[in-house]
This record gives sequence, structure tokens and C-alpha cells, in this order.
Amino acid sequence: MMLTEETPVPQAALPVEEMKDHLRMGSGFADDALQDGLIETYLRAAMAAIEGRIGKMLYRRRFEWVLECWRDSDEQALPVSPVAALVSVTLVDAEAVEVVVPASSYRLIPDLHRPRLVGKGGALPTIPSQGQVKVVFDAGFGAAWTDVPVDLRQAVLLLAGEFYEHRHDDGMQAAGLPFGVVTLIERWRNVRLLGGGRA
Repeated sequence: MMLTEETPVPQAALPVEEMKDHLRMGSGFADDALQDGLIETYLRAAMAAIEGRIGKMLYRRRFEWVLECWRDSDEQALPVSPVAALVSVTLVDAEAVEVVVPASSYRLIPDLHRPRLVGKGGALPTIPSQGQVKVVFDAGFGAAWTDVPVDLRQAVLLLAGEFYEHRHDDGMQAAGLPFGVVTLIERWRNVRLLGGGRA
């Protein structure tokens, strides 16, 4: 099983100026943009850490998910949320021949924590022996920073600020997320039941 991000978050969509305000950096100087690259790096790192912890994508973007078998024959939980749309389902046989599955044979059941791909009127398409299936979908709260829930936005700023402020540390900083970040993201964390099977 492999999840690949096909469309990264555009640089222009990142809240660099808001991050500067959060850090109380001065403005109106000739070198205002000097730290922009560093701030962008820490924003991306903070978002990745938070997305990994809560299993939800902040910015909407496209993903390709490749797997070799379905967990259940008639439905499959998707690896991240919230899923906005299923783009395609493609079966790949042992000879790498690809067949696109008609969209009329499956559908998305949206869910904030556990969106699912289900077969319409029956089972999901059969994955070829020694083959795989590629599921392409769009996931995330939205394309703009303001589409991200406010508590998650604050968590990103706090964590990116932590990364920025401790960028010269020698690795002795305590491991794990700061308490304030953990508190902000706690309600968004997935509760796993039955080992990821049906609840």
C-alpha cells in the first residue's frame, strides 16, 4: 500500500505573512522577504506533522493510493480525510496493463474521519491476481488557508513557530509535539475501531 501526493500545496497558498505576524517579525524593511523561504519550510514541516498525527489533509490536493487487495469486498476505507471527490479507480494486472473502472460502479461515502469507497449495488471491482488497484482522489478541507478549521490553523502556526525558534538547537529539545499543539488537534484525531475494519 502506498499513498502519493500528486499535487503539492502551492507556495502562494501558504500563510507566510500570517506566520511573520505570529513570530512578531518587523515589517517595512528592505529585507522583509529574507526569511520567507525558511518560514515556508517550517510551515510545510508543521503541516506534515499535524496531518500525519490526525490523518486529515489541511489543504485540498490530489492523491494516488495504490494497494494490492481490498480490506472488504464491498467497501474500502480511504487512508486520509476529508475526501472531496473520487477521481478514478484503475485496475492494473500482472503485466502492468491498466483498465479504468467506470465511475458508475462505485461511489464515495463521505465522512470526516473514515470516508469509504463502496461498490454500487454489489462488490468492489476485483483486483487482478498479482495486480493492484490505483485510487485517485482529492482530499483536504479546501484550497485556501481560510478553509482550514481555525484550531488547526493555530496549531500549524504554533508548531511552525516552535520549529523556527529552535532552529539552532543541538537536538536536545524534548521529542513530541508541544502541549498547546496537542490540545488544539486532539478533537481531530481518528479513533480506530476494530483495527481499521468496520465499526
